[in-house]
Order: sequence, then C-alpha cells, then structure tokens
Amino acid sequence: MSEATMAECVQAPSTDRRLRAVVELAQDMAGALTPLEAVRAAAVRATTALGATMAAVSVWDRESGRLRVLVNHGDLAAGEEELPEDESYPVADFPEIVTYLEEHWTTGRLPRAWVQTAENVEPHASHAHPGAGAFCQQRAAGLRRRGRECCLVAPIVLHGQAWGELYLARTVGLDVFSDSDAEYATLLAAQISAGLAATERLADLRRLAFTDPLTGLANRRAVDARLEGALQAHNRDGTVVSLVVCDVNGLKRVNDRLGHEVGDRLLERFAHQLSLAAARLPGSLAARLGGDEFCLLAEGQKADEVVAVAEELCARALQLADGEGVACGVASTGDSIGPVTTPDRLFRLADAAQYRAKGARAAHPVVAGRSHGPGFSPDPTVLLADAADPHHRADGRPRPGRIGAADRRRFRGAAHSADPGQLLNVVLGALDASGAGRASHPADTLSRLAVVAETSARLLDAVGWWISYVPPGSQFMRTSRHAVYRMTSGPTSTGAETQRAQIEAPDAVFDLGHYPLTRRTVRGGAFALRAGAAGNDPAEEAMMMVSGYKAMVAAGGGNAAGGWLLELFADEATLPFGQIAPALRSLVAVALAGPASPPP
Repeated sequence: MSEATMAECVQAPSTDRRLRAVVELAQDMAGALTPLEAVRAAAVRATTALGATMAAVSVWDRESGRLRVLVNHGDLAAGEEELPEDESYPVADFPEIVTYLEEHWTTGRLPRAWVQTAENVEPHASHAHPGAGAFCQQRAAGLRRRGRECCLVAPIVLHGQAWGELYLARTVGLDVFSDSDAEYATLLAAQISAGLAATERLADLRRLAFTDPLTGLANRRAVDARLEGALQAHNRDGTVVSLVVCDVNGLKRVNDRLGHEVGDRLLERFAHQLSLAAARLPGSLAARLGGDEFCLLAEGQKADEVVAVAEELCARALQLADGEGVACGVASTGDSIGPVTTPDRLFRLADAAQYRAKGARAAHPVVAGRSHGPGFSPDPTVLLADAADPHHRADGRPRPGRIGAADRRRFRGAAHSADPGQLLNVVLGALDASGAGRASHPADTLSRLAVVAETSARLLDAVGWWISYVPPGSQFMRTSRHAVYRMTSGPTSTGAETQRAQIEAPDAVFDLGHYPLTRRTVRGGAFALRAGAAGNDPAEEAMMMVSGYKAMVAAGGGNAAGGWLLELFADEATLPFGQIAPALRSLVAVALAGPASPPP
C-alpha cells in the first residue's frame, strides 16, 4: 500500500468502505482451502481496512502457554517473517488476551479491541478493561523496538474460548488508532472468528469425506483421489503402482448368526491388520471401500514386496476370531498386465484377481499377470478383467467415449442409500464433477445448492426438493428452484392434476416470523421432521402434512448474497432420513462457501 493510499484510509474511514471490507474479508476466508490461507487472507484484508502498515494473527497454544504467530503481513521489522516457523511469546507477558475475555464470560458481549502507543504504557481506547495498563509495558517496548507508533489488539474468540488475537500496527509518523478504529477491529475479529469456524467445519467435512467412520481407514473417495495421482506418476516416470483388494470372507454369516455388532468388530480387527500391512510399505494407503471390501494402494515399492505383504495379510486374517480369512487379489504395474493408463483398469485387474481367489477359496493372494497353473497364456486374470470391460482395447488403452470411473465394475455403491457417509461421498463427488473437470464447483450459489439437492434426493429416493432464498435484511422467503419426482396424495388434493399444480408452482412467499424453526435454520442449521413424531414444530408439521409428505429434512445457511434453505421431502418409498441432517448441513455449507450470488 502506498503512503498516499494509507493516509486516505486512515483519514477517511467511510462506513461504506468498511462494510465492503468486512464482506471482502468474509469472502476471502470462505475461498481459502486451508486454515493458514484463511488466516493470511484475514491479515491482508484487516491491514487495508484499518490503514495499518502491518498485521499479524496469533493463536494461543494452550499446551505450551505461548502466543504463537501464524502470519505477519505488511511492512515487517527485522526478524519478522510472513509465515514464521517459530515466532511465539509467553502468554504470561501479555495476559490481557485472557483478562479482556472476562467481559465476554460475564456479560456475553464480545471482548473489545484496545489501542497501545509506543510512548504511553496506558491503553489508549476509552473502553479498555480496567487495569489493562499493567499489561501494556511489553507491547510499548515492542513498538519502540520495531519503529512503530501504535498498535491495536483485538482478541479472537472461537467457540466461546480465547483463540488468539488480531494485531495491527502503524509506523512512526502516522495517526494513532482511534476509538472508532478499535470498535471496527472488534467487528473484524468477530468476522475472523466466524471464518475460522467455517474453515474448521470444512476441514471436518473433508476428513469425513475421506475417512471410513467404522474403521478410521481411508474410504473409496480417498483411494480414487490418490490412485489418479499415482498413475500420473507411473505414466510420467514409471513409478510402480500396486493395488491389493481384499474381501472379508464369512461376514454375512457372522452378521446373521452373531449380529451386526460382532460383524463390525470383525471388520475393525481386519482393518487393524491392514493398517499394520500398510506400515510395511511406506507411503501406502489402507482403505475400506465399503461393506466387506478393503484395499491397499502402494506407490514406489516393487511388486514382489507388495505380494509378500499381501501373503502375510492373508495369513493374519485367518487367525481373526469369528472370521474365515480374506479373498485377496493383487494388481501391480510391476507385473505383466499390459499398459495401465486409467484407475479403472487397475481396479478391474485387482477385482478379477480377488474374484478368482474368492471362487477358489484361496488362502493366498491371486496376482494378476502371474499364471497359476500350466498352460495359462495369456494370464487368465488379465483375460477376465479385460473381458469384463467393454471399452478395453488390445493395447490396454481406453476406447473413445469412455466415461472413466463410472464404468468400474464394482465399488460404486448402491443406487440408493441413507448412510450419512455415503451421502457426503456421493454429493461431494457430484459437486466436483459439476465443475466441468476443474477443481472447482459451479460459479453461482443456486447451481451449487441444486447439485446438492438433486444428488441427495436421488440417493434417498426422495419425493422432491426445494431451494428457497431470503434477501439480506428480509424476513420473507421465496422458493428459487425445485424439482418433483413423483406425486403424493395430500389431504388437500382432489386429484393428480391438482396436486401437480400445487407442488410445481410454489410461488408463495413465506413470512419467517410464522416459522421460527425455519428462520433459525436459514441462519445456519438443520432439522428433520417425521409425521406424527413427538416434539414436532406445529407450523412446520402442518406445512409438511398438507401436501401429504411423510417426512422432511432441511438445512440452511447464509453467505454474502443472503440466506438459503434446502429442503428434501419424503413419502412411503423414501429411505429414512434418520441422521442425515448434520451431513446435509455440512454439504450446504460447502455450497455456500464459494462465490456468493443471489438467484437470477
């Protein structure tokens, strides 16, 4: 920032500019892919918004009792780095970060920012906490040492606890921060807190999206992502890529005779053995593909090393209580299996090997490309895999028109599922695919929400879905887009045509004052209703039942464009909504995190 621009920011902090800066800060943090990127975006925007020469965001590391600087931005002094590896200070030297939170704990109000000058050890802001001057000597000394006139410190509170601070400074010769600046910094710190909370939710969502909830292993989505990159390395520089696919034998018998809880314990015990096997192959990925199917993906190891680990895994699986071992198939680019240019072909080869092991009740792995018996030329496993692939050519490359992983013979899951993990996986995959092959989602908010609604409804076999919009500052909600897959027989309908007209023309505007549950959900929440259940919201249940629906689930949230609500509706054929409301809320949060735009 030039000195002229800085002076303008300091002297003319217009309301419009400051409001715009808050929106821009929120948008930049929402677009960040990692927590560190979000923190850096906050520091950059705060520097400009308050006419500071530098800004820093620090976190309170409770384990070490130190205030650790995550990022510095702007005109840095000697020894300061933009992304410091180890810049931290004892919290005991700056206890105001805790002291200032007493107001928050006792009154519920946000802790206010305060100003410190280099010359005066007393806090400059009129609303400073009593006794804060005792804590300011360290700040004042630090300012003088770095050639700065003043600083402004705004505590950041996350989930009701002290998280850290936003620190802004001006060099000697510029005006001291005003009380108005301190009030504004308090607002920015609150927005940073909201952005950090959203980033945490997205990080949790990413973890859920790539982790199997039962075993803690990676899931199919994680394997697909890793395998894509591994084969790029293989086709670029010849890196050996190996895939071990295992099917736990006898799981259905265990579930039927001993119960699903015992079956789950069997899966968990095998997952532990698979993790141990992965540890013998550095950099490999152990995953549960779904049901009783697991896999191990290895990069850079020789095929013989992978086969040896698979042999030991089969032996250990035979020793598991209540189990009957595993059927194990191996496919490696280090063996004679022909060209492997797509993840689909390597999976088909491992599938075929596992299929042959299952049919033969083999206690050892079957390895694609290694004939098991005299007279097998070419290898029977490779023939089986390629025969199952209508797109395969003799040279191992895909035929034109191939649609990739959607053609995979297995591991695509059921057509319908009410499992929250499956919902996350499938909808996130649909959002990725809707970016037209780019690492991005649709550009407008409504289209991203429509992808979430359409994909979720298809997976749950829902009656239909609605997306509604609330303009900023309004309490009136209007439906922006909807889809209906089949008619219901609501008590107010007199026939299919009447019902169709009622559902397909939702032009009514809803006053959220009459629907408190929806009003709260639009601000960032979720709920589910089942007809006749105790504790239902009367207004919401009445609206649901008048159209003949048996259940519904709704999730909402807001972005810079306004408030949004996504609703799914059920009849007797719909899978139970059960516990999907939190997963749907997370998916709505992902859809709202991109560029914000109102409905067209």
